[in-house]
Amino acid sequence: MIVETEAYSQEEEACHGYNKKTESNKVLFGEPGRFYIYKSYGIHHCLNIVTDKDNFASGVLIRAVSISNKNERIAAGPGLVTKAFEVDNKLNSVNILDNKFLSVSKGESYLQEKDLIQTTRIGISKAKNIKWRWYLKRSRSISKRAKGDRNPNLKNSINNFSEKA
Repeated sequence: MIVETEAYSQEEEACHGYNKKTESNKVLFGEPGRFYIYKSYGIHHCLNIVTDKDNFASGVLIRAVSISNKNERIAAGPGLVTKAFEVDNKLNSVNILDNKFLSVSKGESYLQEKDLIQTTRIGISKAKNIKWRWYLKRSRSISKRAKGDRNPNLKNSINNFSEKA
């Protein structure tokens, strides 16, 4: 289950497509529903999903995923997500619904707005006050909690929550 995301749009400086379309970011300007993969600081890959419309750079970074029957921190951050799912540049521009490697599907609709925390994005130096990061409050698998938000105890975490749904 995806438990943490961040959104980006060409209208704000933190987006890879803010200045212009380049060879390395052209997927972000492409058809929605495709993976946009890039290497962050030359260290780890980041998994994004292109959103909105053709010729408009926008996407959602998958920051954290909760994986059933795995350590709760195994995919608690963008680099850990791509490591856990063996994501690299070969998935760049692949359709999220029509591939044999990794897909995203709609889960159960048991979440409500009150289950989410909306806050500022992490690890950026520009447009850092925009609140385009969301995470599932009851998850212990997110990368970083907002100030004042305490980690839920294991009994009330998403593992128990998802089993009830």
